[in-house]
Amino acid sequence: MSDQKRLKVTEVEDVAVVEFKDRKILDDVQIQEIGQEFNDLVEVDKKRSILLNFSHVEFLSSSALGKLISLDKQVKQQDGHLKMSNIRPEIMEVFAITRLNKLFDIKDDVPDALAAFRG
Repeated sequence: MSDQKRLKVTEVEDVAVVEFKDRKILDDVQIQEIGQEFNDLVEVDKKRSILLNFSHVEFLSSSALGKLISLDKQVKQQDGHLKMSNIRPEIMEVFAITRLNKLFDIKDDVPDALAAFRG
């Protein structure tokens, strides 16, 4: 698995479960690094089933949303599946306002999301 500075990746069955190490995802350098790690997950590590666990994330900038959209497109181009879980209500509100809650497959928690990969 490639080197991860901003993300913690664990394998559960054939799903890459990704946790963010940062509580606030705000600055451009940080967001670029996350984008590169997302890219490495798909292009280098060849992950096709990815679960983003937002349990540690308290704040997400609009630039970070762009990286999530890019990751979603990248995964779908590889016939993969991206799911998200544990999104705080204040971040979920941003997803709803931007209608990203319609684009992304969002589950309440990690067990729900893992079950959705199997089902």
